Amino acid sequence: MGKRPGKREKVLESARACLAAGLYRDTRHAADRRQQREVTLMELKYVIQNGFHEKAKDEYKPEHGTWNYAIRGKTLDGRSLRIAVSFEGVDLLLIITAIDLDV
Repeated sequence: MGKRPGKREKVLESARACLAAGLYRDTRHAADRRQQREVTLMELKYVIQNGFHEKAKDEYKPEHGTWNYAIRGKTLDGRSLRIAVSFEGVDLLLIITAIDLDV
């Protein structure tokens, strides 16, 4: 088993830069959860662009050897969401899931 990598610094800056450059991938899991929870990709992107890094909810995923980072915020209509993201390499944002905190 490999050594656990350190956490990324400036998660929000990195995530927002990836979104702005179109360097992101909506994973199958995220797409399924968005459909199930009626969250649009536009809402998800808005939360990443305007939310905050909820460091206490970050989670190391040993099966992938990566960290998942939690970004929390509200949509334009006031719905509270937590978005789990990860990074592949230096500059690809992976959208892992969206959690509706108002349910």
